[in-house]
Amino acid sequence: MTWLLLKPLALLAAVSVSSLQHGANAAALTRRQCSSTLAEATVIANELQSKYYNTGTGQYNDGELWTDANTLEDLHNLMLATGNNDYGTVADGSYIGKAALNPNTDWASFLGGSNDDSQWVILALWKIADYKAARGLDNSAYMSSAAKIYDIIAGQWDDTCGGGVWWSTAHTYKNAITNELFLLTSASGYLRTKNQTYLDNANKEWAWLSASGMRGSNGLFNDGLDLTTCKNNGETAWTYNQAVVASGLGALYSATGDSSLLDQAQISLDATISSSLTDNNILRESCDNAAANTTVCDHDQQIFKGIWTKHMQYYLDTANDASRTSRYSGFLDSQYSAVIHYGKNAANDIGSVWYAPDAGGSQFQPEASTSGLAAIVAAAKYGSC
Repeated sequence: MTWLLLKPLALLAAVSVSSLQHGANAAALTRRQCSSTLAEATVIANELQSKYYNTGTGQYNDGELWTDANTLEDLHNLMLATGNNDYGTVADGSYIGKAALNPNTDWASFLGGSNDDSQWVILALWKIADYKAARGLDNSAYMSSAAKIYDIIAGQWDDTCGGGVWWSTAHTYKNAITNELFLLTSASGYLRTKNQTYLDNANKEWAWLSASGMRGSNGLFNDGLDLTTCKNNGETAWTYNQAVVASGLGALYSATGDSSLLDQAQISLDATISSSLTDNNILRESCDNAAANTTVCDHDQQIFKGIWTKHMQYYLDTANDASRTSRYSGFLDSQYSAVIHYGKNAANDIGSVWYAPDAGGSQFQPEASTSGLAAIVAAAKYGSC
């Protein structure tokens, strides 16, 4: 038990999770969800929606396409955990949902040439589709739209630096997150469709990514490649890079049965926990600072830690292994406690800083709020309650 593990014991509520919840696993995963933790998540989600969501535009105030996509994913991840329909109308009314429901949407124009943003949208569309399927609702428009976007991204692979998907259609950068997402969307796409092309792409992606040099000797993935040398550019190792690759490897393990992929996932997960990306066992982005009048994380960076916890959840979903779950349960508990005791303010909004009490440096934005929400939902499923 860590120094910040303050969560009280509570009754557990058994919730069955559809095999469609992440990657359409071959065997349905059933795990007891912590009802008290999910209740806390619902309070946070209610504040997120009331404070930041604009029903007129279907967007989050000051949000971006990729962060809005993650927020929609988080809301539906929460509803799949609770079994309720508190935010059941949000997807169809959102600008992302409206685009998905329109068969004439020009996705290339909508996505603006960003190949990482595009794949966050795929993940959101799949999670919305899972929610609708679990309620017996038609999800075909969401699945079809996700497939159209995936085909755009698959076309962005070329042989520069030996392979990989470009960060954008401008073809100026190859980076970790875009290719980690392509590993995940390819492996998960195969689990959903059994289309061999998806699996071939997933295997091709991991072969290239694992040999790319973007993961350093410390086990952490840096931001990307120097295209002049095709070597690690030495830029920041963000938290989310270390867990998105793990969820992709978990999905590929589920597709192939190759358990060495889970061992590879744990390299980056364990490196996150043992590195400067944590402070007293709490995730801390390099730009996080609790003190006032300091350099702070921007809107993008505020969501990274929550993405780490969410993709840890997804990794554990696909690993489906008690020993691997117990390895990380306490760490997820600690993130939950930090979010609640250090991140949350009196209005039930979550700030960007988790590692220490806010002394004026924590940023309160929709990205920080959904980041905290993701951490709570992950702990509800895989924490100790």
